[in-house]
Parts: sequence; C-alpha cells; structure tokens
Amino acid sequence: MTLNRFLFAGLVLAAPLAAQSTGASSRAAARTYREAHEGSILREFSELLSLPNLASDSAGIRRNDEYLLAMLAKRGFTSTQLLTVPGGPPAVYGELRAPGATRTLVLYAHYDGQPLDPRQWSSPPWSPVLRDRQFTDGGVAIPLPADGERANPDARLYARSAGDDKGSIMAMLAAIDAMRAGGQRQSVNLKLFLEGEEEAGSSHLQAILEKYASLLASDGWLFCDGPVHQSGRQQLVFGVRGVTSFELTVFGPTRALHSGHYGNWAPNPGAMIANLIASMRDDDGHIRIAGYYDDVKPISAAERRAIAAVPPFDSSLRKAFGLARTEANNAYLAERIMLPAFNVRGIRVGGVRETGSNTIATEAYASFDLRLVPDQQPARVQRLVEAHIRKQGYFVTHDSVTVAMRLAHAKVAQLTWENGYAAQRVAMDGAFGKAVMSAIGEGAPERPVAVPTMGGSGPTHLFEQVLRAPVIILPIANYDDNQHAADENLRLQNLWDGIELYAALLASLGAHWGVRVVP
Repeated sequence: MTLNRFLFAGLVLAAPLAAQSTGASSRAAARTYREAHEGSILREFSELLSLPNLASDSAGIRRNDEYLLAMLAKRGFTSTQLLTVPGGPPAVYGELRAPGATRTLVLYAHYDGQPLDPRQWSSPPWSPVLRDRQFTDGGVAIPLPADGERANPDARLYARSAGDDKGSIMAMLAAIDAMRAGGQRQSVNLKLFLEGEEEAGSSHLQAILEKYASLLASDGWLFCDGPVHQSGRQQLVFGVRGVTSFELTVFGPTRALHSGHYGNWAPNPGAMIANLIASMRDDDGHIRIAGYYDDVKPISAAERRAIAAVPPFDSSLRKAFGLARTEANNAYLAERIMLPAFNVRGIRVGGVRETGSNTIATEAYASFDLRLVPDQQPARVQRLVEAHIRKQGYFVTHDSVTVAMRLAHAKVAQLTWENGYAAQRVAMDGAFGKAVMSAIGEGAPERPVAVPTMGGSGPTHLFEQVLRAPVIILPIANYDDNQHAADENLRLQNLWDGIELYAALLASLGAHWGVRVVP
C-alpha cells in the first residue's frame, strides 16, 4: 500500500458522541469495533512490523517515522512532528485534545527493535507471519483474516517488535478508532511520544526531553512497554529497577602454560575469576559487597500489600523453566525484584569439551549486569564494587594492561563500565496511580494486578527528573512473547485486550483523576 493510499484508507467516521463515556461502555465499543475490523487492524499492524527498525539504521528509522506520522495523521492528531537532537533517531510526537479536559496524559512507546540474527528465526524477522499457535507447539502459518472475518485469539503474529513494542502503538491507535466509531468521549488531553532509540540505550532521550520540555508538559506519563503478568492478568507497574553493567578481566601468565608442568604454581585465571565472583554474591543472590544495601529504600506499606496480592504463579514458572528451586528458599519473585541483583551474564576462559586442553589460560573474562533499586545510584555502586575487588588483593585498572603492570602486581583486574541509570518508582497510593488503576479496571473481566516494580530496567527516571511528571508502566504483551529474542511474537488476544484497555483508560481516566486546579 502506498503512503498516500494509506493516509486515506480505512478512515473511521465518528459516530455521535455519547453524553458520558465510561470504561465499560468504551470497552464494549472497542470490542464491537475490533470484531468487525480484525483483518484491517492486522494488515495495518503487519505493514508497520514489515519496516526494519534498528536504531542504527537511519534509512530504516526514517521509513518508520514516515509511516508513524501517517498513522497519527489518519487519526486526526495535531502538532505531529519529529522531535530531533543531533546524532540520534527522532521521537515521533502528536496530540489529540479532548474538549473540556483539564488533565493531560502522555502515552509512551518505542518503535525501534533489538538487533537480531535472521538465521535464528523460523521466518524472516521483518516479514510478519501469523501462526495458529506458538511455533514451538507446532504452530503453522495462516493467512491474515479478510475483511469481516475473525481470527483465532490464540494465534500469534511473529515479527521483530510485535510484542516489544509496536504492539502497544497499534493498540493505542486502534482504540482511538474504536472510540470514534462507537461515539465514546475521550476524557483527557492525549499526547503520544514514540521513541526510536530505546533498545539502543536511549542515549539521546534526555536531550530530547530537555529540548522539548514545554511541548511535553503533562500531568503524567504511561510507559506502554513490556508484558502482562505471568498469570495472564493485566498489570500496572509502578517502577523499574535501575541498571549498570561491567566487563571484568583477570590475568594469569602471559602465555598459556602446560597444566601438568605449571599447575599449582602459576596463578590460574579461571579459578581466580570464579573465586572473585563467589566473593561478590552467594548462591541465594545476596550481594556480599560492603555497604551495597545501605542506600536501598525500604519497601512501603502500600508496596507490601501489593506484593501480597500478586497472583501466586511462582510454582508454575519453576515448572516451565525446569527449576527444582529458586533463590532465597523459594522466595516470591515479586519480593525478589524489589531487591538489588548482581547477575553474572557470562564467563569465558580457556576451552571446554571439544576445545578443552590441559593448559592454564592467560586471561579470564566475566560480564555482569547489576540491577538497582531506589535510592541506589550507579556511580556509588561502581565505587563499592571496585573497592571490594581491591580488598580481594587486586590492582584495579580501566586502562590497557601491560606486561610491566602484570609484573608489578600479584593480581590485576581490568574493569570496563557502562554508565547505566537509576531506578524509579512511583508511590502506589498517589493520585495518579489510583486514578489509572481505577480507569483500567472499569469493565475489565478481572481486577488488574498492581505491581510495585518490574524486574527489568528502563530510563523512566528521566521523565520524572526532567519533566517533573509521574511515570507508571502499562504493558499489554504476552509474557512469553520472546522479547529481545528470535521468533518474537504477539498473541492476538493480548492485542485485542490492549485495544479495550486503552479505550477504557482514555474514556474514564479524567473522571477518576479529578479536575486539575490551575493556580
């Protein structure tokens, strides 16, 4: 479909507006609309997914930008534009005002995707394929439904960014179509912010927020990214963990040595790095570094109540993942992600199996990501880690390691840090959080799950830091969507649920949030 045809195809003619829209009425309108338009929704979604979207591919990003701007124009968004700063992909922006609304909400999603190896995919990553069920369960390709046809809600659309995060964009815009078709009123002024660099680290995000701060002014942000709860229930997440990461190298002899001739004499870097890792964390994930927990913000009473109300799903997860036990005596996952985590991403030394040899390696490598919680700061955590390594007898350097350095110090550790960012968490009993929770619960088949934090990390702290607005996370993807991996997919029922969710939110949030009083 050409861009011009896309701009005018499938326009929704607004029905007369209802006197007052509720979450329940808007959910019903969204369901009626979606059931009649599943084919056209999936075709538009598939066209969006067919555009390669790596942040490093400027030509691909430009095609995404053009398509997204056209999608917004089709829905009548105003002030549509690209928010740009030198050196980075733009953010796509648009506004949809609601007569009489006193509150302004920004919905965030990102349109870039994780890098990939096409050889690992069962079908080309940017050629969307609808399968009747999961590929791993024998799912076979089926055609997209024709106009007026219904699709199997358990079918899955396979493509890069289907679940992370173009699915959220499609659900938002289809919800707007559905509300207009059903005569439902929007209760808040809406701004849409679609980032193009999230999967590449959002290194230009702060500059964009600072440059366009007045344009992006609002009463609150919803970060529409990530999966629903593992039980399948809708969740509202009030924070994310922060993150910093580092690469570690320790050194043995300057050339590989025969382990028979020199074993028990020459220092073995494989054993050195194993001992060093064991000194930093125990088998239950407790971090042994002095002072590491000193800055951890205590869990609030509201957060403890929320954790207690999370559906018990850990046993099912252990079975699905083949785990007889999990850390801290099978403590709940919802509890564990409220704490810092010291994760070993990988270890490499010498050879194993067919490449194994009886030698002492010259170097050993390990890679770590450290998940942070409020009020930990990446810079302080980095200082604590380096101080701990020094206490283990290592000379710590960030520079290239020379033979002279190895001769001068019994143990040398080379560290390379990624800066990372701090954690962010919104009060669960605040006005914004309570309003969103009430709005998305209107007409829902089950009460949404309120979760204090997700285990993953994101730059949400920047929105609070730069724009002084609260940020809460509202995901819709299936938890088993292969996020960041090969064969990423979105279960159709999650897309359908997302359309209803956004319709209920936009229709009822204003009433639950209350009138904004301007001083």
